[in-house]
Amino acid sequence: MPPPYQPIARASDIPRKQVRSFAIGVERVLIAHTPEGFFAVQDGCTHAETRLSHGRLKHCRIICPLHGASFDVRDGSVLRGPATTPLRSYPLRIVDDTLEVDIA
Repeated sequence: MPPPYQPIARASDIPRKQVRSFAIGVERVLIAHTPEGFFAVQDGCTHAETRLSHGRLKHCRIICPLHGASFDVRDGSVLRGPATTPLRSYPLRIVDDTLEVDIA
């Protein structure tokens, strides 16, 4: 069984106001570097299953490129439809310069 927290990227490699997508096992995880810090959520819109990493990050909100649904990257909550189901949010920590995510 893999450890609960898995290294995913270096924090210094993700500029502020940017997102990156990573595969951890079968999961696609979006890492957002916001003015409030780093957050990890699923990289797939719950409405149309398109990758949110292709969308826009505005402060702590990720906007789906397909239909404009938006989600709060801090907790995955829906901010604007057409999506109604929140994103899965993952615990994230920074050890030295390494971002580690728990997808369990």
